[in-house]
Amino acid sequence: MWEYEHSIETDATAEAIWRLWADVANWGAWNAEIQKIEIDGPFATGTRITMTPPGADPIPLRLTEVIEGELFVDEARFDGLLLRTVHRIDPIGQDRIRVVYRMEITGEGADVIGPQIGPGITADWPDTMAALAESALR
Repeated sequence: MWEYEHSIETDATAEAIWRLWADVANWGAWNAEIQKIEIDGPFATGTRITMTPPGADPIPLRLTEVIEGELFVDEARFDGLLLRTVHRIDPIGQDRIRVVYRMEITGEGADVIGPQIGPGITADWPDTMAALAESALR
């Protein structure tokens, strides 16, 4: 297994962060690593998302857990690997939250392949999460 977690603290409201997350069609407005994105239904467990990074092939994702206002989990499967990303909102004080992204790569060869691909996948998280929080404050 390979895992990585990044978090930021913000004065944005949980509701504002959630609105941005649930508006999948507009993720590209705050995530520079999305060239194109499509969702095949509501922002709910079981819904499929197709995300295309700039200059890359489309990545099929499935929402495997959605708890409104708290967290969502998306999963991608590649060559026997499961890439699971948890996006979570944690209240940390009055008018302050922590936004957490956590990736877990499991499956055959994850101990070897995870360290090779994981850092590239998560490298933009600090910038993406900062842009998310900034957008939520507007």
